[in-house]
This record gives sequence, structure tokens and C-alpha cells, in this order.
Amino acid sequence: MHEVALSRQLARIVSRNAAGREVLEVELEVGHLRQVVPEALHFAWGAVRKNTLRGPARLNITEIPAVVSCRKCEAITQLREVLDFRCQECSSRDLQIISGEEFRVVSIEVTPLGKE
Repeated sequence: MHEVALSRQLARIVSRNAAGREVLEVELEVGHLRQVVPEALHFAWGAVRKNTLRGPARLNITEIPAVVSCRKCEAITQLREVLDFRCQECSSRDLQIISGEEFRVVSIEVTPLGKE
């Protein structure tokens, strides 16, 4: 379960940016190709944040679909399955990834300075 390792790294990033303030909310984008199970990440985050961060540190995850561009037929399609890495139009495997590899902190909401 790599979600625990991801949660630990995420907590380090959030802690560094929070600079000692309470963390209210963390917005995260996770691409489908990262093969992260959101429920498992939430579970791991719940355990990790308690030992690392001040405040509720709610985790909001936006899942980003895997979208590819086919170099053969130029179709832009969304992958249905990560393991079925081929164009939905012509079945070519010569694809360029447009989205789906993200693992990005979009925002961190913290208490204002002096309000901790």
C-alpha cells in the first residue's frame, strides 16, 4: 500500500508550508495513472496527519482522468483501464499522455498568522 508513503511525503510538504500554523484543508489532484486508491489515501492520511500536523487537515482529492492522444489516428481519448493502454478509436499503443500522471498539492488552507 503505497498510500502510506504518499501520505507521509504529503504531510512533510504540508507541514513545511504551514510553518507551524494549523492546517484546515489540503486540496490534492491525483491522476488515474498513479494508481492511488482514494479511500486508502484518506485512511493513511488520517493516521499520518495526527502525528505530523496541527488542525483538522481535511484532505480533498480530485481524481484526474487518464487522457491520451493517439499518434496514429490523432484521436484524444480517455483510458478506461490503466492496464489497457491503447487508443479507444484505433487500438494503437503509440500514445502520448495528456493527463493522468498528476500528484499535485493544489492548495493548503491554514489558520491566519496570529490566530493559532
